[in-house]
Amino acid sequence: MKVSKEMIQNLRQDYKAAELSEKDVVKNPIAQFEKWFEDAVNAEIFEPNVMTLATVDKSARPNARIVLLKGFDENGFSFYTNYLSQKGKEIKKNPYACLVFFWAELERQVRIEGRIKKLDKETSEQYFNSRPQGSQIGAIASPQSQVIPNRDVLEQRVEELTQQYEGKTIPKPAHWGGYLVKPTAIEFWQGRSSRLHDRIKYTFSNGSWKIERLAP
Repeated sequence: MKVSKEMIQNLRQDYKAAELSEKDVVKNPIAQFEKWFEDAVNAEIFEPNVMTLATVDKSARPNARIVLLKGFDENGFSFYTNYLSQKGKEIKKNPYACLVFFWAELERQVRIEGRIKKLDKETSEQYFNSRPQGSQIGAIASPQSQVIPNRDVLEQRVEELTQQYEGKTIPKPAHWGGYLVKPTAIEFWQGRSSRLHDRIKYTFSNGSWKIERLAP
């Protein structure tokens, strides 16, 4: 099929899988997220922990990329990356972020806004030690977000590190570790027919969560 402006304009789906009301959700948004995440896992969605991470640079220009959720609890939502990457530098300048999950098969979306901070060294080391050796070496070899002349440079570095650490424990590099997004607002979006989607938003205020419905 040839791509055209008209074809793109006519791409649409009418969402009818489910609905979401204030009566359906639990009072705690983390518990509500756990329910939806379990639904995504049980639906066998490919990588249900895929999420978009949005940050802003020093000029307040937004940047977004896909990362993987690696844990969540009452404290927040965690992921791991290179602290010297573009997102790491932006987080250092402006410690606020937004996460977005989109589970198309369930016609659901979750938006999470909050303050972001580094996880403690021990937690990051524990997760690093649980990773496959190839991922550990990749974290050391890649100067994430920096310009490199070609892929051969990266592959050569991986080969050198593989030989260096053969039969040895690979230590977590200082420039790599985890972040935690502590939510101040979480929105649950359920697709509905004719774009009249259900949107239920939790906002943390005065020590408790307020639940409101937003217009689609």
